[in-house]
Amino acid sequence: MTPAASTATAQELRWRCAQPALSIAARHAAALFAVDPVGTGGAVIRGLPGPSRDGWLRHLAQLLPEGTPMRRVPLHINDERLLGGLDLAATLQAGRPVAQQGVLTLADGGIVLLAMAERLAPSTAARVAAVLDTQEVALERDGLATRHATRFGVVALDEGLADDEHVAPALLDRLAFSVDLHPVLVDAAGGPEDDLALEDDLSSLAGWSAGDIASARALLPQVEAAAETVQALVSTAVALGVVSLRAPLLALRVARASAALDGRLRVSDDDAALAAALVLAPRATQVPTAPSEPEPNDDTDQPQSPEPEAQSEPPPEDTSEPPPPDDQDESADEPEAEPSVADLEDRVLDAARAAIPAGLLAALMSGCDRRASAQVSGRAGAVQQGRKRGRPSGARRGEPRSGARLNVIETLRAAAPWQKIRHAEAERLRPIHAKPGARALVQVRRDDFHVTRYKQRSATTTLFVVDASGSSALNRLAEAKGAVELLLADCYVRRDQVAVLAFRGRGAELLLPPTRSLVRAKRSLAGLPGGGGTPLASGIDAAAALAASIKRRGETPIVVLLTDGRGNIARDGSPGRVRAAEDVLLAARQFREAGLRALLIDTSPQPQPSSRQLADQMGASYLPLPHAGSAALSQAVSLAARAASGPTAVAR
Repeated sequence: MTPAASTATAQELRWRCAQPALSIAARHAAALFAVDPVGTGGAVIRGLPGPSRDGWLRHLAQLLPEGTPMRRVPLHINDERLLGGLDLAATLQAGRPVAQQGVLTLADGGIVLLAMAERLAPSTAARVAAVLDTQEVALERDGLATRHATRFGVVALDEGLADDEHVAPALLDRLAFSVDLHPVLVDAAGGPEDDLALEDDLSSLAGWSAGDIASARALLPQVEAAAETVQALVSTAVALGVVSLRAPLLALRVARASAALDGRLRVSDDDAALAAALVLAPRATQVPTAPSEPEPNDDTDQPQSPEPEAQSEPPPEDTSEPPPPDDQDESADEPEAEPSVADLEDRVLDAARAAIPAGLLAALMSGCDRRASAQVSGRAGAVQQGRKRGRPSGARRGEPRSGARLNVIETLRAAAPWQKIRHAEAERLRPIHAKPGARALVQVRRDDFHVTRYKQRSATTTLFVVDASGSSALNRLAEAKGAVELLLADCYVRRDQVAVLAFRGRGAELLLPPTRSLVRAKRSLAGLPGGGGTPLASGIDAAAALAASIKRRGETPIVVLLTDGRGNIARDGSPGRVRAAEDVLLAARQFREAGLRALLIDTSPQPQPSSRQLADQMGASYLPLPHAGSAALSQAVSLAARAASGPTAVAR
C-alpha cells in the first residue's frame, strides 16, 4: 500500500469514526427487534434526525430479510390512507365499490415507521395500537366491509426536545424497546499508529449479520423459558413500579429472542437480565428499594428449626447419630433450591436498576414522574374547529354553505358506490323524447356533499389578576410583580399573550391589555401602587369578563389569581367583611359556571383556609407559597398554567 493510499484510508476511517456511533444497547435492540418484530411490537427511537438515527435505521434494514417492506406513516395521515378505503377511480370505472389497501395493510410482514411520533394524533395512535392487538385491519366505511390480516413491527421516531414530549401511551405500552440515541463521537485527532485500533473498532461494530437473524428467527419458536425466569421478570416489573401487564410479556419475548440469537433453546439468566434492562428499565416509575435484612434472617432460622428436633432425639445414643446427617443434608438442600430463584430475581433487578436512564433516574429520585408531565402541554392553546382556516382534519357530510368548502374527492367517493343504481334509475325515469347520450357521467346528489374540516391552534392568553390592596402590599406585591416579569419571557417563547389586571381600593383596573410586548408589561407593573381595601369580588368579576372576551376571540384564557383571599370591599364598593365574603363566593360560583380555567396562588405569609375555599368555589387549582421568592413563584405559575391548559389541547 502506498503512503498516499494509507493516508487516505486513515482519513476515511477517522471520518467514519467521527460520525455518531450507535451504542451497544441501540445495536442490541435493533438485532432483537429484527428477530421478532411482531412479538416485540417495535421500538421508540428518541432523537433528532441525523446520522445517528439514520445509522440505526440503516442497521435495522441490513438485519431484516431482503425485500422486507418499510412503510413510512406521515404525521397528518388520514384514515383512508392509513386503513384503506374506496378506490375512487376504479369504483367509477367498474360501477361498483372497489377497495384500496391502506399503509398498515401494505406493511404486512414488514416495518411501519411513524414520523414525528410525539405529535401523532391520539386517534391515529389508537388505530395503530388496535391493529397491533388484533393483527388485522377492519375496514367498514364507504359501503365496504372487509378485513385484511396484517402483522408488522413499529418504529416510532420521537423527535421531542422537551421532557414532556413523548409518544402516546397507547403506543408506548405496546412497543418493547426504547432507544435514546445520543451522539458518541470518536476522537479523530489520532496519529497513524491509531489506525489499526480504529479498524478493530469498526470491525467490532459490525455485530450480527442478516444470516444470524434468519437463523434466530427459525429457532425462535422452539425457545422456552423456565417458570423461574418468568417470575423474575414479573418481580422486577413490580419492583420498578411498572403497572402494565404487557411490559413483562414483552420482556419475556425479548429474552426468548436473545436466546435464539445466541443459538440456545433455553432462556438463560443473562437473557432475562438483558430483557429487563432493555424493556423494563425505561418504563420504571419508582426506584427499586434494596432488599431488607430481616429476610435472610428468616431464611437462616428455617434451616435451623430441624436442629432442635435433632438435638431432642439424642437420648437414645444408638439411633441419634444416623438421623442428624440426613437432617443436615435436607437442611443443606433446602437453601440451595430457594436462593437460586432469589438470586435470579436479584440479578435481573440489578440489571434493570443499572439500566434506568440517567434523566429518568434523577426524576424518580426527586419524586417527579415524567409520565405525569407528559399529559400536559402549555405551549399551545385549545384546538378550534373551523371552516376556512387551519390545517385540514378530514371531511364531514354537509352542504357548502356559510363559507364551508366543498370537498370534491370525498363527495365523489360518497357518490361512487351508488352510480350503477342511479344510472339504472335515471334510464327508467328518462322521458322517451330525451336525446340519446344526454346522460351524466357521475350522478351526484345533495346527500353526497362533504365539506372540509379545518382545525387550528388558538393562542393562549395568561391573565394575571393581582391583589394590590394594602394587606397584599405588605406581604407579596413585590414578589407578584417579579413573577409576572419573569414569566413574560416564557410567554414570549411560547407565543402566549399576557394581560395584567389589578384590584385595590373600590374596584378593579385593567393595567395591561393582552400583549406580547415586554416593555409595556414591565412599565405597567413598575407603576402599580399598593394600598387600600380589597375588592376581591370585583377582581373576580373583572377577570371573568376579560377571560370571556378573550374566549370569544377564539383564544384560550388562563386566569392566574394572586391574592390572600381576604376581601373587605363588596361589589358595590361598600366596606364590610361579611357582605364582601358573600359577594366573593357568589362571584366565584359564577366564574366556575362560565367554564373558565384558573389558578389561585395564596400570597399570605401562611396558607389560609379562606383561600383554599375560594379556589374550590372557583374550580381553580390552589397553590400556597408561604415563603417563595419571585423566581420560585414564576416557576410555580409556569407549571400550573401548563397543567391548566393541558386538557384543552386535544381535539375531539
